Amino acid sequence: MSDPLQNATIGPIQTEVTEISTEERLRRVAYGAIIFIGFVVLVVVLELAQSILAPLVLAMIVGLVFGPLVERIEAYGVPAWVSAMIAVLLLLLLIGLAITGFAVPLSDWMDRLPVIWARIQNELANWKGLIETISSLQSQFSEMAGGDPASMTVNVANGDTVKQVAFFAPSLAAQIILFLAGLFFSIATRHQMKYSILMRADSGPRRKALARMIVDIEKRLSSYMLNVSMINLGLAVAVSLAMWLIGVPSPMLWGLLAGMLNFIIYIGPAIMSVIMLAVGLSLHSQLALIIAPAAVYLLINFLEAQFVTPMVLGRIMTVNPFLIFLSLVGWIWLWGAVGGFIAVPMLLIGQIVLSHGDFIASGEGLRV
Repeated sequence: MSDPLQNATIGPIQTEVTEISTEERLRRVAYGAIIFIGFVVLVVVLELAQSILAPLVLAMIVGLVFGPLVERIEAYGVPAWVSAMIAVLLLLLLIGLAITGFAVPLSDWMDRLPVIWARIQNELANWKGLIETISSLQSQFSEMAGGDPASMTVNVANGDTVKQVAFFAPSLAAQIILFLAGLFFSIATRHQMKYSILMRADSGPRRKALARMIVDIEKRLSSYMLNVSMINLGLAVAVSLAMWLIGVPSPMLWGLLAGMLNFIIYIGPAIMSVIMLAVGLSLHSQLALIIAPAAVYLLINFLEAQFVTPMVLGRIMTVNPFLIFLSLVGWIWLWGAVGGFIAVPMLLIGQIVLSHGDFIASGEGLRV
């Protein structure tokens, strides 16, 4: 036999629990909506302020990479602004060496470009039947869809190259200056920035956790970029030797290009494969010889991606490859080539911040 008093007590409690769960559900929905709106606003701001934010963010990441080096320089009593200037000059030296390595062979290929283009056109003429078949299928699909085949014609207007260069050159020069200035000041004032960030922590444990997070970001990011640079340098040497062995002209050019493009994960190797296929198409007429440069490059890249990189970066990069792909697509969509370069470092920084965020918020120590 049920107790009326017990039933009367349980009823209000169940109603109160239901009300609390409903309020909690609404609170979570509102919280999710705020996060979504904030994310959309952030994407819009990143897109609109690309010309300013892209070189500054790139400068900050490169500054973090140079962090351990300038720390060693300053250990000898060198002022911070002098170490920052040394880092900037060292970067300019590396860029100058890369440009020098590209300049001579690239000028040779530019002189041969008309001949290469004529040869590619002759090869494409052999595919005329396939192209006509595809065009016929396109017309048939258009008619089935009720459209006009003529409306699907793509007209490419010949733009004035000189005007385009004159329009973009000042903007590019301004971004380069902004990058170099941002790199100098991010290195020269990094101690002040660290101090101002740490002073925002309201307790000793949180401040200590925040300091460890900053050190972790510098060490892991610097280690990642250094190891990736060494891997790409080895890839450049391997590709250069392989192209020399199979008789491809200017092997050093293709090795340097492969090493540079390999900084952009997934996208860079795909672009390099297309370039090597075009090189083979410009040099040979037999199918096996046409695909040989691209095939050799893909083999070297496969060995590097499947064996060398996981062995070297296994302890540094533990991010899901799908997240890397999403970060790469998103940043390239926003900032182009600069976004492709900073996609993985930004993801690595985000992973470190999330791994330390709970301890900073709670004021507890960090797990080793």
